[in-house]
Formats: sequence, structure tokens, C-alpha cells
Amino acid sequence: MTPAAPFGPYEFQLVLLRRMADHQAGLVDEALRELGASHTAMREANKRWQAWAHARRGPGEFDRYRQVLGEPESRRPVTGLPGVPDGEAWAWPVPLWPELRFTVLVGPRRAVWSRSLTRAPGAAAPELRTAADLRPWRVTADEVWRACPGARPREGVGPALVRLDFTLPDGTAHAAEFAWGLLQRPLPPPA
Repeated sequence: MTPAAPFGPYEFQLVLLRRMADHQAGLVDEALRELGASHTAMREANKRWQAWAHARRGPGEFDRYRQVLGEPESRRPVTGLPGVPDGEAWAWPVPLWPELRFTVLVGPRRAVWSRSLTRAPGAAAPELRTAADLRPWRVTADEVWRACPGARPREGVGPALVRLDFTLPDGTAHAAEFAWGLLQRPLPPPA
């Protein structure tokens, strides 16, 4: 099964935004204006994506990304991640966030182990030292993992939504929620 109308990178950006709209409505409104899209178009793109994703005879998740996004900008081997088999990271540009890439970690038999927005090679990453550095849409989950050894995910969160508990380099405990790997909002730290 394929979506009835063409579905490409533009529509995929609307799918990403739909997940973020619950957390950062103002930023999503700005992004929709930049894309020349409406909330209705965003909801329709997400509805089509979900129907395609849950179709009985549809392509697998990895093949769906390839059909929508085309050939990746880069592919690199990934080895030695705890709990994840060796595989490849496929990365595509996302015009709405030129400093980021949509990255899919692909394991054996084309299994998708993770999918998230990550910093593009050569793009400056924010320094994460204090709570003031945790700005929505400016920090990726990967950057928190690297800056905060011991960061841990909270239980019960879906594949496009991650909640992390972590201690910043200044020694303060924090938590944050990420949609598609992009910081959406801080959360109360664990008790």
C-alpha cells in the first residue's frame, strides 16, 4: 500500500510537526507558516502516514522512510551501542531544520532500531551545562546522552517520544521530553 497522493519530504515534515504540536504549539505554528501549510494539511499528512504505517500489506518501516525520503545523504556503520545490534545509520536532510538530519538506525533484516532528528555533521551543537541551555527545538536527545553520562529513559514512552532523566554538568538533576529526538519541554526531575 502507498498513500493515495504523493508523499515526500514536505509531507514527512508535517508528520514530524504533528507529534510536536502537542508540546510546542507556537513553534509548530511558525514552522507551518514557513512551509506554507495549515493545521488541516498537517493533520491530513499525519493521518495518511499512520494509515500507511498500519496497512497490512504496506512496506516495512525502513522501506517507508526510503520511499518517502529517497536516497540518504549519508550512511555509516554503527557498532558497539549497548543493547543494539550492529547496523547502519541512514541520514536525510530536513529542510525545516537545516542543521539537523532525520536519522534511522537500521539493524539486521532492515529492522529500525531508532529514528530521530540528530545534529548534521559539522553543525555546531549547543553546550549543555545548565538548565538555561535546555531550549526547545535547539537540543537533540543524542546531545543530552553525550553531555550527561548516566542519562536514562523513562518507561512507557512510544518510538517517536522519549523522556530522559539526566544530571547536567553543573550537577543539577533534570528531565526532558523529546519528540523525534528534538527537545520539546523540560519535565520535573525524578523524585
